[in-house]
Amino acid sequence: MSAALTLAKPEHLDKLVTLCAAFHEEGGITQTDEARRAALSPLLDGSPYGAIYLIGPARAPIGYLVICFGWSIEFGGLDAILDELYVRPGVRGRGIATESLIALPRALAEGGLRAVHLEVDRENATAIKLYKRAGFAPRENYMFMSRKL
Repeated sequence: MSAALTLAKPEHLDKLVTLCAAFHEEGGITQTDEARRAALSPLLDGSPYGAIYLIGPARAPIGYLVICFGWSIEFGGLDAILDELYVRPGVRGRGIATESLIALPRALAEGGLRAVHLEVDRENATAIKLYKRAGFAPRENYMFMSRKL
């Protein structure tokens, strides 16, 4: 199984909504398909704020990842947050997520990206192991915080 990444386009919206709904169901995130479409569409239409990549063949993706861009003085320029990563349950455990998490930052670094950040549940040992395997490390004494507006 290959973790080939394809930049998602507007014609992939329906496939992404289905994958995103499955991810949200697993994570206990309550959101309507209409809200998902509204959140995904700008990134598919070329918004400079982020991008969505399909994992696997574009005609039948096995997952996706969403990266959102920002700027960091500390890291010296363009950075990003890995907002969502999802691989279908039937193909998990084959190294697909690890391969994706290694390939994407390498490609983004060539475009000038200086750092990629992510948020993970401190109790999710499987995800933490995956992220560490892909080269991510916790920042001691830091925690990701949010304020909904």
